[in-house]
Amino acid sequence: MSQAAARHWSVEEFLAWQLGRPGRFELVGGFPVEMMAGASARHDNIVLNILAELRQRLRGNPCKPFTAQFCIETLPGQVRRPDAGVDCNQTDPDALIANEPVLVIEVFSPTTRDFDTAGKLAEYKAVASLRTILYVEPNRPEVFVFERNEDGEWIESRLAGMDTAAPVPALGIDLPLAEIFDGVEFPTGPYLA
Repeated sequence: MSQAAARHWSVEEFLAWQLGRPGRFELVGGFPVEMMAGASARHDNIVLNILAELRQRLRGNPCKPFTAQFCIETLPGQVRRPDAGVDCNQTDPDALIANEPVLVIEVFSPTTRDFDTAGKLAEYKAVASLRTILYVEPNRPEVFVFERNEDGEWIESRLAGMDTAAPVPALGIDLPLAEIFDGVEFPTGPYLA
């Protein structure tokens, strides 16, 4: 891989290279970067809860949820893999990249929290089709919502408590925190994701 990685890859080259390869990679600055492995059970349970809710709430809708195995192009030549998302224009069953992502969701982890809230957030906001970005705090019932308004401005809000719901107006749904965190035990000591 060292010779191939010495030059900037196109998205198409990256996606072809990734097929059948173990592990998950993102294309960052024209180079493949392996993603950290080893999400906690809490993190994984939250992601599964979110995907189950999205599938249920979008049943019969042309917009479809996707997992971190699927990806989005955040900047020209830059590919990211959010924990979950929704694509509203996927017509190719063999596609590897979202055509029209309208929602992305990241569940914080200790190794990615800082980058998720700084660099990756800016990249997601640059995706023209994205309307909602959700960041989920795994250590307490809390979700950070970034919603693009009709003027193209991003409005940030913080939701806390199991009796609240994260709105996703572009999809006409809400994601109740009680469902996102169903069966999740929160830590009482130092926070780990």
